Amino acid sequence: MGKKKDKKKGHGAEKTAFKTDKKQSKREKKNLAALGEDDIESMLAEFKRTNQSKTEVTVSRCMAPSPRVNMSLCPHPERPELFMFGGEFCAGNNTSVYSDLFMYNIKKQEWSQISSPNCPPPRCSHQAVMLPQGGGQMWVFGGEFASPSQSQFYHHKDLWVYHVKDCRWEQVAAKGGPSARSGHRMVAFRKCLVVFGGFHDNLRECKYYNDVYVFNLETRVWTKIEPSGIMPPPRSASHLFAQPELGRLIMFGGYSKEQIKKDSERGVAHSDMYVLTMDDKKSADPAPLKWKWQNLRPSGDRPSLRSGASSIQLSEHRALLFGGVFDNVEDDENLESQFYNDQYIFDLEKTRWHSLLLNGPKQSKSHVPTEAGEEPMETDDVGNAEGNTSQAGEIVHDDGVFTVRIGPSSTNQVSQVSGASCSKAEAFVPNPRMNCVLTYKQNTVYMYGGMYETGDKQVTLDDFYCLDVSSMSEWKTLSCGTYDQQVWEESDDSESSDSEDDDSDDEDMDS
Repeated sequence: MGKKKDKKKGHGAEKTAFKTDKKQSKREKKNLAALGEDDIESMLAEFKRTNQSKTEVTVSRCMAPSPRVNMSLCPHPERPELFMFGGEFCAGNNTSVYSDLFMYNIKKQEWSQISSPNCPPPRCSHQAVMLPQGGGQMWVFGGEFASPSQSQFYHHKDLWVYHVKDCRWEQVAAKGGPSARSGHRMVAFRKCLVVFGGFHDNLRECKYYNDVYVFNLETRVWTKIEPSGIMPPPRSASHLFAQPELGRLIMFGGYSKEQIKKDSERGVAHSDMYVLTMDDKKSADPAPLKWKWQNLRPSGDRPSLRSGASSIQLSEHRALLFGGVFDNVEDDENLESQFYNDQYIFDLEKTRWHSLLLNGPKQSKSHVPTEAGEEPMETDDVGNAEGNTSQAGEIVHDDGVFTVRIGPSSTNQVSQVSGASCSKAEAFVPNPRMNCVLTYKQNTVYMYGGMYETGDKQVTLDDFYCLDVSSMSEWKTLSCGTYDQQVWEESDDSESSDSEDDDSDDEDMDS
């Protein structure tokens, strides 16, 4: 009798896994056929073929960009222009992901759409950074693409640069970069780009990251850094602030999922803060240096627990945070979402939070009656006696760039008025939302879009606002948007719709 051949260890498990993947692939193809939808790689390949047929650059005036969320908005370093790229829109059982590029002229208050050959594939939840080199360069990394039914997702790991002067896209071939992901954060740091975190979801497995990559803009080389210290837990949708003069970055908040049962997960909104510091704070190239993570405990009036908030850095030492959402999960079937439109200033130097109180619109001074025998007292637009610089409990900050009143949130009560909010000083604030986009240009913060929920429906916004940070009076409406014209398309299968809506909500948190 011949000897039996030894079975290779693990061969049976590999065979089983292969059969499982094959069955899963067949099921997916069958489901896609029922939906009338191509596989996602074919969709992207078709976009590439269509895009290759473009040979000319066209710039045409247009209406404001359509409702969207998870796009990017970058200011030109010199000209009064803002550039919006990508994003997504969900109308119930149909999702659109964009690859369009818009330019907003601040002085003319006009939008233009720019169509260029060789543009990046559609994406949302990517990151974009504008740099001054070569007359303006907008660097874009990662992001995700979803099929119309949201039954398929594709995460990008490509790096692109848009040359503003030439209206030209360039795909940058650089090996060793971050894996495919979305919901990450990217900031400019000296002569580099720094990428942190993000997530990847292929509907079978969702993975979150806490890795850090540095891209050298001169050598165009990626380097993964291995910081020492206490690393933050993996997450997406965090806030990342750069302080290149101090040789450090500050990371706050974010979102992830944790498994509570075999087939059950729950979302986790993070409120922790970490600082990533380089050992040589004067080096132009941080990649080869040693880095260290440390946990921070900020003081002050901290934002309540939330995810989906938006932030923008105003200077080396100041950042603004707006809105977000908190999901109060009572049980597996009951979830109540609280959307916010409160605002906070974060002092990066002192690591201290302040709730932001807008000054309110300017009004003519009026005489206030006083006690008998006293002269009438003049008041300013917020009711303070002239000569008083703040209300009780407030602090007035003036760093030479802007002056802002900050104080406890209890003095900034809000009430709903036609979808917006007014403080006691009648300062207009955009209505509550998550995942709007913020940018900062010429002492002004700009806000576009975002999303909120009403009942079982998701409303994606296209309203447009600005806030002058030199006066901090109130938000000014540049465009009211078209949210009242949206039609929510319910799915034929209510159970399937509920499941898809839950997945969609989780994706929004991760962005």
